[in-house]
Amino acid sequence: MTTDPECIFCKIVAGDLPAEKIHEDDETVAFMDVNPGTRGHALVVPKKHTKDLLEIEPDQLAAVAQSAQVVARRAMERLDADGVNLLNCCGEEAWQTVFHFHLHVVPRYVDDPLQLPWIPAPGEPDEIARTAKLLRD
Repeated sequence: MTTDPECIFCKIVAGDLPAEKIHEDDETVAFMDVNPGTRGHALVVPKKHTKDLLEIEPDQLAAVAQSAQVVARRAMERLDADGVNLLNCCGEEAWQTVFHFHLHVVPRYVDDPLQLPWIPAPGEPDEIARTAKLLRD
C-alpha cells in the first residue's frame, strides 16, 4: 500500500491520527469531515495514497465511488437527508486542500444553510459547441 508520511489522510488510514470512521473496506475508508458543511458530511478516501482525480487508478476510483454510495445511502436512511452532494476538488484552484484523492459526501436538508458558489445560468450555445468539439475523442 503506497502512503505519504506527510499526508493527513494517510495518517488517518493508518490509524496514526484519530478520526470518526464510519465505513471501511479493503480499498477505502470513510470518516467524518472535521469541517462539515452539513450534518453527516463525510470524506471517502482510497487507502492507497493518490494525489488527485488525474492520478487515481480506475479501480481505486470505482472503489471510492462505491463506498461513497454506501455512505450516501446511510445519510438518506439514517439521517433523514433530503439529498446528497458528491464533491471532488482536483487542484488548488478547484479548492483541493488535502492532496490525497477524496470524495466529499455532503447530506443535504431542505433548510440547510449550505450554498454552492456556482449559480447555473444559460451558456452561449456556440461556445458550448466549440468546447464540446475540443473535448470529444
